[in-house]
Amino acid sequence: MLMRTLTVGFCSLHLIAAAAAVGAPPGESKTGSPLSWQEQSVQFARIMSRVKWTPVADGMPKRGGYFTAGKEYTGVPYSSVKHVGRYIGFDVFLKTFLAAVENPKSVIYTENLYGKVSNAECYYGKVCSSYTSYALQCGIWYVSKVHGPRSREGVTIVEPQSAQAASPGDVIYTPPAKKNGGSHVELVTEVVRSEDGRVTHVRVEESRPQTTKNTLRSAKAFDSHLNSRSRELYRITNLDAWRGGNKAESFLFPNYQDDSATPQINRVLLLDRGDWVPYHKAQPVKVNVMDRDNQGVRKLVIKRGDTVVEQIKNPGTGVVERSFDTCGDYTAQCVMKDGSLSQACEFSVCELDFRLPSTQITRGEPWQIELTTDNMNAIIVYLKNSADGHDEHNVFITEKDRKAGNVTIPADVTQHANKMQVWVIGENRYGRLKKRQDIRVTD
Repeated sequence: MLMRTLTVGFCSLHLIAAAAAVGAPPGESKTGSPLSWQEQSVQFARIMSRVKWTPVADGMPKRGGYFTAGKEYTGVPYSSVKHVGRYIGFDVFLKTFLAAVENPKSVIYTENLYGKVSNAECYYGKVCSSYTSYALQCGIWYVSKVHGPRSREGVTIVEPQSAQAASPGDVIYTPPAKKNGGSHVELVTEVVRSEDGRVTHVRVEESRPQTTKNTLRSAKAFDSHLNSRSRELYRITNLDAWRGGNKAESFLFPNYQDDSATPQINRVLLLDRGDWVPYHKAQPVKVNVMDRDNQGVRKLVIKRGDTVVEQIKNPGTGVVERSFDTCGDYTAQCVMKDGSLSQACEFSVCELDFRLPSTQITRGEPWQIELTTDNMNAIIVYLKNSADGHDEHNVFITEKDRKAGNVTIPADVTQHANKMQVWVIGENRYGRLKKRQDIRVTD
C-alpha cells in the first residue's frame, strides 16, 4: 500500500469547489490548522497548474503555432511576456486571463509577441521562474538562476540528491546547457511513500511550453532526472530569508484569494484585456459587446466611479473602442432590452511614468529616478543587465519615495552592466503596469 505524505491542491477551474472537495479552504489543512508555508506553496502552484480553460477562437499563439479553439487545456500558458505583455498572477489576476479567454476579440487572440519579445508568444503567460516565485510567495519573480544558495540566503542544496531526501516545496534547478543559455526551475509538489517510509514517487510541477507540466516520477526516474543536465535539488530552510524584501504580503499582487476563487465571467461584454484590469492613460480600451445569450442590448454605459462618461444607444454587437485621459476606476455595463443591467466590466485608467537622470550614468555611483503616477502606486524598480539576463535587481519603492516623487538606485546595481533595462512597475487593486527605458553605464 502507498501513502501520500501530502494531499494538497486545486483541480480545474472550479478552485473553491476543489478546496471544499479536499475538505479544507485555501490556507487551511484538513484538520483546520494553518498550513505550513511549504503546503501553501503547493496550493499556490496548483492554482496556476490545475486551472482548465478552453479557447473560444483560433489565433491564440503558443510555441510553434496556435492553441486550438474548442480544446480544453490545463495550466496557464507559457510566455515570457517581459515588459510588453502581462504575467498571470503578478501583473493580472488569473480571472483576468480567464475573461480574456472568453472574448474572441481579446489580446490573447489578436496580439502575438513572437518576434517582438524573446521566448514569448501569448500576451498573458507565465514562465518557470514566475511560476515558482508565485508559489513561493514572492512579490515579483526571481529568475531561475538566483533561486539557489549561490545567490540567496535561507536555501541549501539537499543531501543526498535523491528522491529519498525530496520534500514538497523543494526546487529543482537546471543550469544553462551553454554559456548565456537558458536555465530552468521546477517545484516538488508531492512525495509518495510506501508503508515502510521509502519514497516511491515524486511529483514535480513546472511552467514550460505550452502550458504547465505535472509529472509523477518513480523514485528511480526522479533520480535519473536529477542526475541529468547537472540538475540540483534545493531546499528553502528560511522562507523570509530567501525572499528578502520580496514578499507577496507587502503588495496587492499576487492575490491568492482572488486567484483561488471561481470567477463569474461576463457573458454580455468583455474588454480586450479581459476584465478587472488596468490600462495606461490614453491607451485604447476595446469593449466587445457580445450578448452571448441574445437578450438584446439597449445601450452601453461607461462610468468613471459614479459619473457617467458616455452612453451609447443601440450599440449592437461588436467592438466599441475608446481611450481615456482622466485617470480613475471605470466600469462598462449594458442596459438590456428588458431594462435589466448586465454584469459590469471593471477597469482602471492610470498614469505610470518615470524620468532617468540622463541617457547614461557613472558606474559605482548612486542615481535617482523621478516618478510620475496617478491612480496607481509605483512599487518596484526592476533593473536588468541587457547582456546578462541573470544580472537582475529589485529596488522596492517606499511610501517615503512615493511622497518625494523619486527613488534612489544603489551604486552596486550597475556594477557589472554596460547597459541596463530599467522597468518601473506600478500597482493598484486591478493589477500592475510596467514601463521600460534603457540606460548606459560608463566608467
